[in-house]
Amino acid sequence: MRSAASSVFTTLLSHGPLTRAEVGRRTSLSPAAVTKAVRPLMRLGYLVEGEDEEARPAVGRPANLVWVDGGRALFIGIKVTGDEIIAVLTDLRCRIRLVRHVPLTGREPWAVLPALAALVRELLTEADGFGVRVEGLGIAIAGDVDRAGGVVRYSPFLGWRDVPLADIAATETGLPVTVDNDVRALTVAEHWFGAGVGLSDFALVTVGAGIGCGLVVHGQVVSGAHGVAGEIGHLPIDPLGPLCHCGNRGCVEAIASDPAILRAVRAATDRPVTDAADALALAHGGDPGVTGVYARAGEAIGQAIGVLVNILGPERVIISGEGLAAYDLVAEGVRGAFAASAFGTASQCDVTTRPLPFAEWARGAAATAIQSFMGSGMWEEPR
Repeated sequence: MRSAASSVFTTLLSHGPLTRAEVGRRTSLSPAAVTKAVRPLMRLGYLVEGEDEEARPAVGRPANLVWVDGGRALFIGIKVTGDEIIAVLTDLRCRIRLVRHVPLTGREPWAVLPALAALVRELLTEADGFGVRVEGLGIAIAGDVDRAGGVVRYSPFLGWRDVPLADIAATETGLPVTVDNDVRALTVAEHWFGAGVGLSDFALVTVGAGIGCGLVVHGQVVSGAHGVAGEIGHLPIDPLGPLCHCGNRGCVEAIASDPAILRAVRAATDRPVTDAADALALAHGGDPGVTGVYARAGEAIGQAIGVLVNILGPERVIISGEGLAAYDLVAEGVRGAFAASAFGTASQCDVTTRPLPFAEWARGAAATAIQSFMGSGMWEEPR
């Protein structure tokens, strides 16, 4: 998408409705440049302009506001976990209209892909009732994902390697498909619509089955030259620590992810603890070995956040993920290790928690589809 049009549209997506003058102030564009960007988008129905009666000045006409018409287009977002597929249908403003969950019978591509395609077809049928087209499909997968090529290079939780997911899904559904790392997709949604709105530099750290991190630097979600920027889960912080699935020892993920915590709890108690709920019950019951495991996990997370803040200096670090269910057990360790490792004024970074269900991760996938749609030249009228 053209730079001015993209800037105007994303500003209105996150902050609208706004007057044209406010759009110009937020984007540093001249009134003429704002008008040039807005005019074709309004002609195609993606933007709407109207009077704000509540903002009527003391003298003269009410202020004119511009906003994104969310009902102009629909998008599908999908988050694939090791156990289920979560799908959402959203509008152009990424507001969820429908949510669907489908359990997986297996994790292999031959088990996941037909279920994914069937779910998309179901949502396409239901989308007919809204009277507008579904313009794109976003898929979020944990692991090393090449968004430009649409390839899942490696997903440790699914056991996938080099799966050309975008091409397969596009063939099966007939939709333009965007495939991205799940944490990065969630970061896009938080940047445009969530706790990162208005921030030019922030990080989203996710805790749970793995330890992930999405980065926004100078207003842009960063993936890095090789697509793996922000992998703080594989930051080695203890050379004598447990072996990580990446091959290194003492990675944050090998200490603080849910599977790592369960292994450590079993070792500390010599009990067949099978899930996070059992581990939490033991910790809340005061078992010192188990509380020690959670304390160590918190320290690992806090240390990793300290390193992140020292390097990038974000305004805010948002902690999310299913692992927040245990945050009361790790919070002290997170705070203490962060304070000890953050250098100087970096310790003033706002570190906050934000619980987000998996439907929000699917919404993040839809946000990447909207992002791709915006970059496809959608503002250009057909000739």
